[in-house]
Amino acid sequence: GKKFVGDLGGDGTITWQETGQVFHSPSAWATHCKRLVNPAKKSGCGWASVRYKGQKLDQYKAAWLRQHQPNVPPPEEGLASEGEEEEMPEEEEEEAAGEGRVPAPEPAAPKKPEERSKKQQCKSLAEPAGTDLGTPGKRLDIKPRVPVRYCTLGTRDSARNPQTLVEVTSFAAINKFQPFNVAISSNVLLLLDFHSHLTRSEVVGYLGGRWDTNTQLLTVLRAFPCRTRLGDAEAAGAVEEEPIPLPTGPYYHGNPGVESKIAPFWVMPPPEQRPNDYGIPMEVEVTYLQDGFLTNDVVQEMTLLVEFYKGAPDLVKFQELWSQDQTYLDKLKGSLATHSPKEQSFTHVLEQIYSLLK
Repeated sequence: GKKFVGDLGGDGTITWQETGQVFHSPSAWATHCKRLVNPAKKSGCGWASVRYKGQKLDQYKAAWLRQHQPNVPPPEEGLASEGEEEEMPEEEEEEAAGEGRVPAPEPAAPKKPEERSKKQQCKSLAEPAGTDLGTPGKRLDIKPRVPVRYCTLGTRDSARNPQTLVEVTSFAAINKFQPFNVAISSNVLLLLDFHSHLTRSEVVGYLGGRWDTNTQLLTVLRAFPCRTRLGDAEAAGAVEEEPIPLPTGPYYHGNPGVESKIAPFWVMPPPEQRPNDYGIPMEVEVTYLQDGFLTNDVVQEMTLLVEFYKGAPDLVKFQELWSQDQTYLDKLKGSLATHSPKEQSFTHVLEQIYSLLK
């Protein structure tokens, strides 16, 4: 077996003794070492495969959680523990030596967005709710779908309804840290919200951006709405073939609803020793970045969406009343205002878009 030795710094970095190369997190260090040993093998989390003074870092992390988050409930039965999910053979473990303190918790490395094809999307979703289907002056009471708890699912079952909703689980509830960071721009949120408000039907689209291995940060910079019906298999194939200028990873899926709400989550793979289990939907914390101005690509996508839905039976009638004193157009304007860029001159551009909806 191969053993790698590095120095653990006080700031959480690891310096490889052999080359002097500095890694910004246990995950970056572990991923690099595993690629040297077996490039074809799937990389796990660095916390469970790096040892400090003979003890795995995930044990230090668990102790830190118990000390700083004493009220966090124990992990639910059926959810993978860090050791179960990321356990590595002894010969492939990496060791961080030195007298530095145990680093602050760092996220682990997900797959790079560019490594995922459009047909096999990342399990990270942003679900903006669209407009309701109400009649003028009256909002529709949408029958809620009751989600089930993950621990009740058991192993994969072809008889289970594939549309079953599953409650998301927080990382704190299973004594884990979110294994990566996510930032999303206000322009992306604005386009997602606009797409969801246009129609009474479900909407989907791709998200594109960049992945930083050192900081474990996924930055979502663009949204690419799918201008097709979910049931149109022929058109869906054509959409998948459209070129996209950025690596795609996550996607978004919007359902008609009363409120505009974006709820990002990531489906964590089941542990390797239980491959027939369902993935675990984990709530993802996101940093929102305000753009300086409304970019031309967003305006173009908004215009194309209006053209696609124009005349369709499920297009929202924006002049009708959403509530007693507010039209659907008023509701749309108010929702998009929460994603506005810093430069306020964008309002006249949006007014041109709004004029197309009248």
